[in-house]
Amino acid sequence: MNILVCISKAPDTTSKIAFKDGNTKFDETGVQYIVNPYDEWYALVRALELKESNGGNVTIITVGTAADEAVIRKALAIGADDAVRIDVNPVDAFEVASQIASYAKENNYDLILTGKETIDFNGSQVGSMIAESLDLPYVALASKLDLNGQTLRLEQEISGGIQVLEVNYPAVVSCAKGMAEQRIPNMRGIMAARTKPLKVVPAYASETYTSFESFSLPEAKKAVKLIDPNNMDELVSLLHNEAKVI
Repeated sequence: MNILVCISKAPDTTSKIAFKDGNTKFDETGVQYIVNPYDEWYALVRALELKESNGGNVTIITVGTAADEAVIRKALAIGADDAVRIDVNPVDAFEVASQIASYAKENNYDLILTGKETIDFNGSQVGSMIAESLDLPYVALASKLDLNGQTLRLEQEISGGIQVLEVNYPAVVSCAKGMAEQRIPNMRGIMAARTKPLKVVPAYASETYTSFESFSLPEAKKAVKLIDPNNMDELVSLLHNEAKVI
């Protein structure tokens, strides 16, 4: 099975977020990037499990600049066979999806996997856009994926239960919690990642439909007021007059 896994970078959750140029651009100064956890823990690891059970090849693909190659090497250390970087600094999810779809059209993949979303934008858009561009079946937020001949058997968590789906591949699937368990790269994997193929592909012609006027940080958390547990009248008054929740 030939599997393509979409990998993106995201700021480490301990990074301090700031903006520059009149709050129109993200300030990357001092920001430590990691592999987007949903791409790594769920999509990539499940792809590796499928390869280990059924044979085949796992390729990771990233839309980004040379600065992203450290993140790509981390994903290779986990076990991917090779990597592709499409050399463009994308503006939005549509451009990312268009670039990946253009590459996938030139190469025959049985399965394209993405994480359910990125932890920075939380858009959950790329997988569906890739599927639409390639005219392939798409299953979102899958928590389980198994092969049954030429069919993929998938499960989704829905309100009140589990929904079971079957589609023929090739297909595109976004992976959610339950799909796989995180793998920690070992020293052998880290050393091997240094020499694994990383193919750089020029940007494909694509359009962007998004522009950013400005970014802003959420309001700072307000101080906490501690109320004596015996003073219920004060608590009710604050909830009514200040918090306005009752």
